[in-house]
Amino acid sequence: MRRLIVFNNVSLDGYFVDGNGSMSWAHRAQPDAEWNAFVAGNASGDGVLLFGRITYELMASYWPTPLALKNDPIVAEGMNNLQKVVFSRTLDKASWKNTKLVKGDLVAEVRKMKAEPGEGMAILGSGSIVSQLAQEGLIDEYQIGLIPIVLGKGRTMFDGIKEKLTLKLTKTRTFANGAVVLWYEPLA
Repeated sequence: MRRLIVFNNVSLDGYFVDGNGSMSWAHRAQPDAEWNAFVAGNASGDGVLLFGRITYELMASYWPTPLALKNDPIVAEGMNNLQKVVFSRTLDKASWKNTKLVKGDLVAEVRKMKAEPGEGMAILGSGSIVSQLAQEGLIDEYQIGLIPIVLGKGRTMFDGIKEKLTLKLTKTRTFANGAVVLWYEPLA
């Protein structure tokens, strides 16, 4: 069975997007070669990226550009070459390289994908997808990058959760720029 992980950065006050819906604040951390290597390593693996429409449109508008290739060549190469699935009822097409558009039932499709052989899957951003799949018990691991910034307002990636989700901490890693990555798994 394929594993499904979530990797999202959150602010100290718990938001994964700011009051304008932007995630750009997460990329303004103090320079840190170890953090940059960690991020690049995550983007250069195998697997499938899962997105909702909003995150997909943000990612597709940046990663294939010359600016992304100049600023973050390793991450851009990984993001552009990995297989991607975008879940949307409103998009008509998904033109970013290696992207499949799925308009059907999110939960049913992810259950099917998890049962298939293949590399793992990762959700980046996409809070509405995270909350829906978390509630159904389909997420195997949460990797939370805690960024030392307070946003004051925004949205959490768990907006819409109707029942308590209890997690256990399995690993941590601290970086010189003040970021901390926390790995959690759902309690059975």
